[in-house]
Amino acid sequence: MKVNRETKRLYVGGLSQNISEADLQNQFSRFGEVSDVEIITRKDDQGNPQKVFAYINISAAEADLKKCMSVLNKTKWKGGTLQIQLAKASFLHRMVIQRISQRTSSLVLTVNVKQRRHRLRSRAIQERKG
Repeated sequence: MKVNRETKRLYVGGLSQNISEADLQNQFSRFGEVSDVEIITRKDDQGNPQKVFAYINISAAEADLKKCMSVLNKTKWKGGTLQIQLAKASFLHRMVIQRISQRTSSLVLTVNVKQRRHRLRSRAIQERKG
């Protein structure tokens, strides 16, 4: 039986400043195939690290993803307390989806208009013949 694996993007908050991509890769690869790790450090006005979080792309079965979130969420790890949730789509990602949706809608509209014109033209030709 083949397990359906989906790629999901996870938000991982509460990370310590000394965390590495390799650390996250090792920790999350127990639950699925990690394809990308992006660590983000927000700094204050003086340049001091204030908040460290990451986005992880992981391909896993739904059950493994749930297990990952339940096992790791709110656990202490390498000096931080993990906060794990499905990531919200980024603004840029939402814009791409919206543009694709608009193109698809306009394509369908164009096809429908052309089909209607063709039917009207065919009907007009038949009426002239008849």
